[in-house]
Amino acid sequence: MGDRTAFRTLYGRTSAKLFGVCLRVLDDRALAEEALQEAYAKIWTRAGQYRVNGYSPMTWLITLARNTAVDRRRARDAGGRRRTSPIDAADLIADPAPGAAQQAEARGEARALHLCMSELPPERAEMVRRAYLDGATYAELADATGTKLNTVRTWLRRSLMQLRECLSR
Repeated sequence: MGDRTAFRTLYGRTSAKLFGVCLRVLDDRALAEEALQEAYAKIWTRAGQYRVNGYSPMTWLITLARNTAVDRRRARDAGGRRRTSPIDAADLIADPAPGAAQQAEARGEARALHLCMSELPPERAEMVRRAYLDGATYAELADATGTKLNTVRTWLRRSLMQLRECLSR
């Protein structure tokens, strides 16, 4: 709805986590910062497209940030950096460091995720890491493992459902 105060609040509460997603995919701080800026520009313009469908708003934000970072990684790996247009709303975005409470919450979430990942079969956990943290595509995973593409999709979908169930306990 164009509420700048709400956007600042959203940024303050989610930027550390989304930056971590971008940094994990790109493994380059400068590119991750650019991807994060682009992701928040998309969030600003596409917020009205979010629909409650059983997934949390954070899942939508993480997916948007991850996809933005993956696009940048692909552009980088293809030999050129994609040019982005300047963002008028960029001056809205401050980069406050996460406070102690946010850091403690992030550590607790990381421990919970690590525990849930350990419940997956090792090859599935590795596939989830490569797909959702390193930005590997389903096709790349299928080629790397010698598994059919649809099987990779099924394994990842089931693994994510298992993780979601585990994390909701």
